[in-house]
Amino acid sequence: MSDWVNVARKDELLPGEFRVVDVDDVDVAVFNVAGEFYAIEDVCTHDGGQLTGGEIEGDCVVCPRHGAKFCITTGEALTPPAYEPTETFPVRIDDEGWIQVRDPRWD
Repeated sequence: MSDWVNVARKDELLPGEFRVVDVDDVDVAVFNVAGEFYAIEDVCTHDGGQLTGGEIEGDCVVCPRHGAKFCITTGEALTPPAYEPTETFPVRIDDEGWIQVRDPRWD
């Protein structure tokens, strides 16, 4: 079972910002979208490169290499050249105010 991984304190990740953490050897990007936290795999399903570093447009991130757009809240690929979604992950805030994420695929 995957353990919860600390990302940042809730007050350290402001709206429009993100952090990338390693969760069981997977790079996971955790975004603050209008005060809500979402986590997606930091990979463009078009070419396997990182999504982070691309522009954030509301609840979407634009791949910095070829411009594919992904929904941060659902992982859905919204524009070509990507057609497959990127993985999403559960996020929680623990009792001490830590944003945490885990990868349940290996449970």
